[in-house]
Amino acid sequence: MRYPVTYEDPMQLTAADAAQLKKIISIAQTLLEKAGEKETKGGRSASSNGPSRIRRSGKDLTAFRKMLKAERKAGVPVADLARKHGISPSYIYQLG
Repeated sequence: MRYPVTYEDPMQLTAADAAQLKKIISIAQTLLEKAGEKETKGGRSASSNGPSRIRRSGKDLTAFRKMLKAERKAGVPVADLARKHGISPSYIYQLG
């Protein structure tokens, strides 16, 4: 069964409706712009914590682990090491 093709505009808006629709669109654009600004700050969204993740190769990880152990042996607090290297304190304990 074929339906007849109509060329009528199915969405007839009044002036008030059109004004409300334009206001909603401008609010949505503003919200999207603000969300984009937050996301580009530091390359990550504002809600995420800490620096971006760094993946280390096997050799790099071994050297990093040795360095962490030496710093821990020297008496450097774990919290300071975590801030300095951008990793969590629990990760330092896992590597140690």
